[in-house]
Amino acid sequence: MNHQDLINACRSDWQAYTQHEFVLTLANGSLAQPCFLHYLKQDFLFLKQYARAYALAIYKANTLADMRKALPSVHALLDSEINHHVTYCADWGLTEADLETEDEDFGTVAYTRYVLDAGMSGDLVDLYAALAPCSIGYAEIGRLLAKDSKTKKVDNPFSSWIDLYSGEEFQKSVADGAKHFDQLLAEIDVKSQRGQRLINVFKTATRMEVAFWQQGLNAMIDGKV
Repeated sequence: MNHQDLINACRSDWQAYTQHEFVLTLANGSLAQPCFLHYLKQDFLFLKQYARAYALAIYKANTLADMRKALPSVHALLDSEINHHVTYCADWGLTEADLETEDEDFGTVAYTRYVLDAGMSGDLVDLYAALAPCSIGYAEIGRLLAKDSKTKKVDNPFSSWIDLYSGEEFQKSVADGAKHFDQLLAEIDVKSQRGQRLINVFKTATRMEVAFWQQGLNAMIDGKV
């Protein structure tokens, strides 16, 4: 099996994730800015837990090669992606101190702890199955929005977000990670009990992504912004 088998097994959830209203309104520039700011703050908190999950991948790896595969992701998150996120948030008037003192929303807690629990209770492949929807999904969203004629490319306050996730650097990083994930999946039969377990992990994490978008939209309704 490979990561595309996992996507195909939860196609409706995957579509709800990659074509969520949050994404579509971001693409046409009509997303309410307070909702986007809430998302940015929660995404910072998510990335901190994401870095911990990749550090767990080093612990869970059985071979030195797999340990080395996880290390660049830890470095990228701590040295680049989180710093980039802080810099990006500064353009929206959010300081690093603002981000650090933000409370985790329920969806953020549920998603990140699910990923960590999947890794702690399972093995390296379970962990990557829980991590994969985020990176692979954002890459797909970036590609789709970049080539969609409905995407507003001029005077869109969110165009830099689209540029980031459709950009060559992010796309290559995700492709490299997906290739390694596929190598780990190669010996597993999609119809086996193991394969079905991985599908369930991947599907649950995908549903968590849907909930993460939705909590951004709900922020104004819930009085969190």
